[in-house]
Amino acid sequence: MLLTRRLSLILLPLLAACSSVPETKITDYITPYRIDVRQGNFVSQEMVAQLKPGQTREQVRFILGTPLVSDIFHADRWDYVYRLTPGHGEVQSRRLTVFFVDGKLARVSGDVIPSTAAPTAPAAPVAREIDLGAAPADGQAKPAAN
Repeated sequence: MLLTRRLSLILLPLLAACSSVPETKITDYITPYRIDVRQGNFVSQEMVAQLKPGQTREQVRFILGTPLVSDIFHADRWDYVYRLTPGHGEVQSRRLTVFFVDGKLARVSGDVIPSTAAPTAPAAPVAREIDLGAAPADGQAKPAAN
């Protein structure tokens, strides 16, 4: 009896102290692992730099890979779409569109990724059209426009 009284006198202040502590959950400290999800075609600046006007569809496919979107209603347009959903962080999207005229590469437009950036680097996409120049028909250099 004397032992239980002593234990209760020791434990009672400890229990009272626990009631004044705010509730914490173990899930506040432990978070689940989330994988990075990559979807589509990642196209680097180095790959885009290899594109030249007048290249065939096979040459473009060799450089960039098979396009994610190839529409039968727009046969002269290929879309390369890339989306990265990191486990923690913001979703990144990239888009590159390749246009053909008579089966030859005419122009490229879309988001351009800096050449030093990795696929997971958070860089703000810049939508712009990349001028490949016109392919000279007679093998001579194109005159500069003023």
